[in-house]
Amino acid sequence: MIRSALLVALCLLAGFGGAAAFAWSGLGDRQVEKYLLANPDLLPRMVQAYERQQAEQKLSSAGADLREPFAGAVLGNPAGTRTLIKFTDYNCGYCRASSAEVAKLVAQDPDLKVIIREWPIFEGSERVASMALAAAKQGKYSAFHSAVFAGGDTSEAGLKAAAQASGVDFDQAVKDAGDPQIAYELARNTAMAQELGFTGTPSWVIGDTILEGAVPAEALSEALSNSGQSGTS
Repeated sequence: MIRSALLVALCLLAGFGGAAAFAWSGLGDRQVEKYLLANPDLLPRMVQAYERQQAEQKLSSAGADLREPFAGAVLGNPAGTRTLIKFTDYNCGYCRASSAEVAKLVAQDPDLKVIIREWPIFEGSERVASMALAAAKQGKYSAFHSAVFAGGDTSEAGLKAAAQASGVDFDQAVKDAGDPQIAYELARNTAMAQELGFTGTPSWVIGDTILEGAVPAEALSEALSNSGQSGTS
């Protein structure tokens, strides 16, 4: 474990060619260990730099589509200059809990645009995600999205109740949910999540920062402030 950490550190300090030579000779372990012990503050900074580099590579692989929402599938200010991207599933308990955290941020920041990427990974979630995107076609995405999470019921009866609460024409949404454009969007979101290395929901992208799991509003706000995006905090 220590040897692996030292080799990673050496790669970052001297490049992979230098690391290979030093590792083969055995000098690398001793010299890097001595240097890091004398400068312990370097290792956290190196780890942060490595994680930032990995995130940038993943975001580059995901492409520009990541920041282009499905028409209407946005919370907050659609024209906002500060962007938070959330991959979510309606049958995910952590996603439901985090929806309240996102609502806090939206209420606090009128310049915040939250792009929702529907990523149905739980059983039965594809139907709900399709209906949510169908609601977007009616201009009612935000209301329907919130109603589903508030109700906590993703059955057909629950979807009907969410549609009624949000003013969505349920019968029209059922028709629109079968649109190939919606199936394509869900497949595209899955591909992007895989490119980003996400293992579950909720997952987040803020600027060049990638986060996974239930993240409180305060931490999301801090990431937004550190992202270099314009607007108010």
